[in-house]
Amino acid sequence: MIDTLGEANAAAVVGLLGGLVLGLAARIGRFCTLGAIEDYLYSSDDRRLRMWGLAIGTAIIGAHLAMANGSLIGTDTAYLGQAWNPIATILGGLMFGYGMALSGNCGYGALARLGGGDMRSFVIVVVMGLSAYFVMSGPLATARLWMFPINPAGTAPQGISQLLEPTGIGLATSGVLIGAAILVLSLLSRAMLRSPSQIIWGIVVGLAIVSGWLGTAWIARTGFAATSLQTHTFAAPIGETLLWGMTASGTALSFSVGSVAGVLLGACLGSFSKGHFRWEACEDPRELRRQIFGAALMGPGAVLAVGCSIGQGISAFSLLAFSAPVAFVAIFAGAAIGLNQLIVGFATID
Repeated sequence: MIDTLGEANAAAVVGLLGGLVLGLAARIGRFCTLGAIEDYLYSSDDRRLRMWGLAIGTAIIGAHLAMANGSLIGTDTAYLGQAWNPIATILGGLMFGYGMALSGNCGYGALARLGGGDMRSFVIVVVMGLSAYFVMSGPLATARLWMFPINPAGTAPQGISQLLEPTGIGLATSGVLIGAAILVLSLLSRAMLRSPSQIIWGIVVGLAIVSGWLGTAWIARTGFAATSLQTHTFAAPIGETLLWGMTASGTALSFSVGSVAGVLLGACLGSFSKGHFRWEACEDPRELRRQIFGAALMGPGAVLAVGCSIGQGISAFSLLAFSAPVAFVAIFAGAAIGLNQLIVGFATID
């Protein structure tokens, strides 16, 4: 495949296939970050949150087995290869979660809704992608690096399994045990056990994340051009896709572009298969203003946290990075504050 397509295009194909599965999971399996949090807080239904646990547990087991057999080098990823900054993770997670609540979707969810014909999500996607690049490599990049410098991890462990290795607990052991424990906890619910579709889709999402790690690692190992190890996340990659759309004649494809396109395609196919596709637009200017403001927070928040609800919530979790559970809690807290503001109304944005 690499000989025919080249490294960049091969990575885009890997991203496209995994993104396609994630798009189907969103539209058919109803896998959604904000929806899971909202169900848990206001509907006393934790099944979609348990789906998240199934995805995390599956991804942990798959990624750690790959690291144990040498198919994936965890320290070559952004999550384990650079020193963790707890303050940036917490601040970014809170910003992302709060913006997600105001927008009504995370980046992944907005792409999935856009694939179903929701033009409001088009605005969210564009604003989020641009705001992420504004902070990542645009006018505020220097200020970001001054406040939160990026340093290589060196020999210091940046993940739980790395921390356990010197004690004699191997990557396969720690990954399987922790991943299996999360899977079991996620299934300790009669309501969940009565929802086989949600169980299957939760596991499928975890496998899609593992496919990104395995695919890009294989390309990096067998190809000649430098290829970064990555899997699915939806903040900076949205901005990268917008940039590619404007400069495709001089810019190569990438895993990120393939991933974003895959989610859109999968969501579109899933929507048509369920008969849910319909064009929608925003009728209230105040709602649109709130969504734009939320999207403008999500982009920088994901850059500071080094990942969004998918990037930190599942992808970084798959490597048991220290940042993952902290970012997950921060995103949850930010979303809870935003939902409380919108639903309970202790303050009003209009």
